[in-house]
Amino acid sequence: MNPLTLPRRVGDRVLRSPKLHNWIFQPHGPEAGEVFLKQRRVFIFPTRYGFFFAFSLIAFLAASINYDLALGFVLTFFLGAAGVVAMLHTFRNQVHLYLRPLKADPVFAGDHACFELLLDNRRDFERASIWLRTPAAHAVHDLPPGTAVTATLRLPTTRRGWCLLPRITIETRYPLGLLRAWSYWQPDLACLVYPRPAAQGVDFPDAPEGSGDGAPRGSGTDDFGGLREHQASDSPRHIAWKAATLALQTGAPLLSKHFLGAASSEVTLDLDQLPPGLDLEERLSQLTRWVLDADAMKLLYALRLGAVTLGPAQGDAHRVACLAALALFSPLPGQP
Repeated sequence: MNPLTLPRRVGDRVLRSPKLHNWIFQPHGPEAGEVFLKQRRVFIFPTRYGFFFAFSLIAFLAASINYDLALGFVLTFFLGAAGVVAMLHTFRNQVHLYLRPLKADPVFAGDHACFELLLDNRRDFERASIWLRTPAAHAVHDLPPGTAVTATLRLPTTRRGWCLLPRITIETRYPLGLLRAWSYWQPDLACLVYPRPAAQGVDFPDAPEGSGDGAPRGSGTDDFGGLREHQASDSPRHIAWKAATLALQTGAPLLSKHFLGAASSEVTLDLDQLPPGLDLEERLSQLTRWVLDADAMKLLYALRLGAVTLGPAQGDAHRVACLAALALFSPLPGQP
């Protein structure tokens, strides 16, 4: 059960006022900069082992009073003092911790988005077993005194667009596991998810007539003519190594470069020219495949998404801009 929602579920009996709930739990929106966990942001509550420990102390105390056991009193108060000390250490292990969002590199749909977060311990003691949890990921780190540690949360992605990092629960049960101290943090961090590249199926588009240096004149070694499935007789020099890396990740076949006597100098990748039987996401996936192939072939290419045209250009910056446009593309009303 989420501790933050617990008061609302029993609000008729415990916390009837939303203002009282907000005052206790202090909900925070996305926080862009550095966050400092002050005392009011750290909550502490016994675990089930802590409740069992407390019940055992009550039983020991009752037995010691009933049977007038001096050693029973010693054991009861010794364990009670250990519990109080454990509570102080659990709270100190988390309070006054500095947190900062770092980065999340773009990924393709279906891959894991990696969110990097900085945990900074500026005190002169070690913080042990600091957990970061989301509904889909978790990480645990020990923070040596006076050091900062980078934590990575890997979240699965299923579709293109922005993948927002959900609220993180930071908790610790150090040293005895009798109590749980926790805080909530909502970093202002998002990962851009590109469409998943389609498998090789639709032929790479040809350049329009008159846009190149001449019509192809058959096989040769002068100009690049496209990619085709690798054959055993192909030279290792002709393997498209950039596309091969992606092929290993997606399971696509290995590709080789095909050279022509003369080749087109420019190609346009147009969303509207794809087969009408494909839905929007399939067409965007195919365009993603063509963008990666054109970049691997070092072609001069343009990307046309409705009324928006990028390029013609080539290079890493153009590839990133095209992939970002594909990830964030939203058709206009009435546009298929």
